[in-house]
Amino acid sequence: MSEGETTESWSAGTGAHVVPFPRAAPQVSFHRDELRVILNLYGRMVADGEWRDYTIDFTREKAVFSIHRRTSERPLYRIEKDPRLARRQGAYAVIAETGRILKRGHDLAQVLRVLEKPLRVV
Repeated sequence: MSEGETTESWSAGTGAHVVPFPRAAPQVSFHRDELRVILNLYGRMVADGEWRDYTIDFTREKAVFSIHRRTSERPLYRIEKDPRLARRQGAYAVIAETGRILKRGHDLAQVLRVLEKPLRVV
């Protein structure tokens, strides 16, 4: 069955018609390994006092991990997974608060390096 189709069936015992229900469209989500990489970076940045909160959104088109400095503010960065772009530009992207794409690619760990703070010589 394709997306959006309904399924109907007859109950064999009573001959009653079962009410059709729509098929749920699959959602794009982060896998466990992807979340581990994202949360490792998030934990380091929270420990440094840079970030304080996050939100995760799952839709049919993409999964978004948003990073906030404060809960009431707009996200500083969005880490997006869009499988439709996997063969072309890469499924992963880091997007700044202004909407500018900072980095896009096929490897999540490599894409997240744009958010790492450079080491300072003391």
